[in-house]
Amino acid sequence: MYFPSWLSQLYRGLSRPIRRTTQPIWGSLYRSLLQSSQRRIPEFSSFVVRTNTCGELRSSHLGQEVTLCGWIQYRRQNTFLVLRDFDGLVQVIIPQDESAASVKKILCEAPVESVVQVSGTVISRPAGQENPKMPTGEIEIKVKTAELLNACKKLPFEIKDFVKKTEALRLQYRYLDLRSFQMQYNLRLRSQMVMKMREYLCNLHGFVDIETPTLFKRTPGGAKEFLVPSREPGKFYSLPQSPQQFKQLLMVGGLDRYFQVARCYRDEGSRPDRQPEFTQIDIEMSFVDQTGIQSLIEGLLQYSWPNDKDPVVVPFPTMTFAEALATYGTDKPDTRFGMKIIDISDVFRNTEIGFLQDALSKPHGTVKAICIPEGAKYLKRKDIESIRKFAADHFNQEILPVFLNANRNWNSPVANFIMESQRLELIRLMETQEEDVVLLTAGEHNKACSLLGKLRLECADLLETRGVVLRDPTLFSFLWVVDFPLFLPKEENPRELESAHHPFTAPHPSDIHLLYTEPKKARSQHYDLVLNGNEIGGGSIRIHNAELQRYILATLLKEDVKMLSHLLQALDYGAPPHGGIALGLDRLICLVTGSPSIRDVIAFPKSFRGHDLMSNTPDSVPPEELKPYHIRVSKPTDSKAERAH
Repeated sequence: MYFPSWLSQLYRGLSRPIRRTTQPIWGSLYRSLLQSSQRRIPEFSSFVVRTNTCGELRSSHLGQEVTLCGWIQYRRQNTFLVLRDFDGLVQVIIPQDESAASVKKILCEAPVESVVQVSGTVISRPAGQENPKMPTGEIEIKVKTAELLNACKKLPFEIKDFVKKTEALRLQYRYLDLRSFQMQYNLRLRSQMVMKMREYLCNLHGFVDIETPTLFKRTPGGAKEFLVPSREPGKFYSLPQSPQQFKQLLMVGGLDRYFQVARCYRDEGSRPDRQPEFTQIDIEMSFVDQTGIQSLIEGLLQYSWPNDKDPVVVPFPTMTFAEALATYGTDKPDTRFGMKIIDISDVFRNTEIGFLQDALSKPHGTVKAICIPEGAKYLKRKDIESIRKFAADHFNQEILPVFLNANRNWNSPVANFIMESQRLELIRLMETQEEDVVLLTAGEHNKACSLLGKLRLECADLLETRGVVLRDPTLFSFLWVVDFPLFLPKEENPRELESAHHPFTAPHPSDIHLLYTEPKKARSQHYDLVLNGNEIGGGSIRIHNAELQRYILATLLKEDVKMLSHLLQALDYGAPPHGGIALGLDRLICLVTGSPSIRDVIAFPKSFRGHDLMSNTPDSVPPEELKPYHIRVSKPTDSKAERAH
């Protein structure tokens, strides 16, 4: 597999003008800076011994004397080899004449993936031997001198993208995995997008890039935090799950516009596609409202978007939380395809089907359905059985599959009780075709919608494994989700409340009175940015009034306000109205590159269990090193032994 010459395209693409559907929000300042950003390709061979990169040589370089450095990718019959560096591949002719025996010996005996330096002349390939699949395929290097810089031992796997490797092996030898084209592309694209984001925020819009502390104190609510011991007995730092408090304090300090590529930490245990340490583009502004934050982020993404993707079109559509749940069964809907949830309660008001009757007789009881396009053609009997089992096991709900062809109502005798008039009304409401299947459920609104939201995605996966294209992988479907509830009932004690976002989120201006009467009904000024069914950003307008913040923390959330006394005091000293957002950089780059996991866009990620397989981290620490921190490790076997005695 040859490397495409993608690097120069990447740099050019990220300096291109942006097509907009509305007036540029950065005005004339953007235009003047954009002209200066049309810079030449970076000089990749400055300050080093090579004269050129392997991937840049073309017919225009014919006759030039060049020095190249790289890894031996491939060698054939001791007549030529392919040399690779970060920029691409080039063919090198191994000299056969006696006078160049020492050069031949070096290049023929060096193992594959050894590092070499070669010098020679750029010449044309013989007629008929050009390789159109290789960007450097019209030329080759006639070598004059060669030096073995470092020989390579036998590798645990080949450095080729098409060679299948287990993820555990890739993580164990991450420094080798990084040599692959895909990892090189992912990390370089990430770097360039971040650079363009810095340019947009700092140079075009006056944001200040500020680093905030990593050692902080525990924050009430939210995800679990990593603890760091101190030398004071019984006292610990916490690693921040986000710079939330610091960025609000920066607004109190009059910095006005803050930005940071922030490292964040969450002790979330074994979660398949999460990382204990991750990166977010963290932003806060004073004197801003929700619309201002949304416009900023739309412009930011549009400005930093890679050239090899379709341009980002703004503004992004907006949907309320209630609408997202009712239509897609989730607060992060994938809007690239249909299969929307439809309320069909009115169709079955007079039904004889027992579980539908029971649901509709209860408060908030509804009947909901989704239509699986050509489900009768692509879904098998075992698929329907699996869907029904999933609904029963995870939601304690019943699913009724309805086929328009009456002979296909597998394992669903109750479908025979659907009257012809109901069937016709169902066809009209669901806009079904002959081969479609309707999945129908009944129950409390939120529960029924959540179930169908899960099944919508499961069925999309099933259909796509059988050749149906529902979700265009080249399409990027952005969506703002707004008007979230301010509070949710706690899972362990539904009578108590917890913040749906975090305790510093401001209530919706129309719902402030509900805080003192029916806080469960209050909406927040919280907004999420969703891309192809993934949350890639979340933020809110903050509470800037100390009295309101204290009431929410102490009275509604039952939190110890002493932990946040510094923030409450700051809000009392003339805090401006402010708001912000954080974009999940790892998730965003993962979606942009089409990578299967966020681990594929992070240089040195942890495994899904939170381990670094390369360095075998976390690791044990000798007892004498723990003494200054007043910590003694009690192993599980020790505690069992103590209980036994």
